[in-house]
Amino acid sequence: MSRTGLALDGSGIDGSLYLDVTDLAHRTPAPVGRLVADWSAYGLALFALLMAAAWWRARRGPSAVMAAALAAPVVVVAVFAADTALKSVLREPRPCRVLPAGATLEACPGAGDWSMPSNHTVIAFAAAAALWQVDRGLAAVAGVAAAAMGVSRVFVGVHYPHDVLAGALVGTLLGLAPARLARLAGPAVEHLRAGRLRPLVGG
Repeated sequence: MSRTGLALDGSGIDGSLYLDVTDLAHRTPAPVGRLVADWSAYGLALFALLMAAAWWRARRGPSAVMAAALAAPVVVVAVFAADTALKSVLREPRPCRVLPAGATLEACPGAGDWSMPSNHTVIAFAAAAALWQVDRGLAAVAGVAAAAMGVSRVFVGVHYPHDVLAGALVGTLLGLAPARLARLAGPAVEHLRAGRLRPLVGG
């Protein structure tokens, strides 16, 4: 055991599945691979847009829903911070630094940029969980997009499958409770709706 963490080796968990997926990525037509890589790199912007849409739609809804909409970005940032701390404890090296996967579709992060849980997946699922307390339709879109984000992280070669599963679990569990608690701040939103901030919070 390391003095600063566990230094896990994830290759024995599902390293062979990781190699199967990266081999498929190498055999995928280049335009498809580029599309997946672009989604993996930039797709988190969609979740920011979904949270903005949830806030906009919540302006006409109950104060508790608006409270959850305002809290959603804060919840996601807090979950990301918790995940970053967890990664520093687990200290699992990236599979692309351990296994002979060949050239990955995304540049392999440097040593010390730990693998589990997947940050991208955590953020995506935390956003979907937070949106569940605001707008179920947008949350469903976010859930599908979050699953696609997780798969893409393995496809481009920077995560094991179990990193993604752990990220989905961490993001969902840590995202749901605080987003639900945020609805209790409905009275505070009612107060804001009676003041100068009404254009921002609706009512």
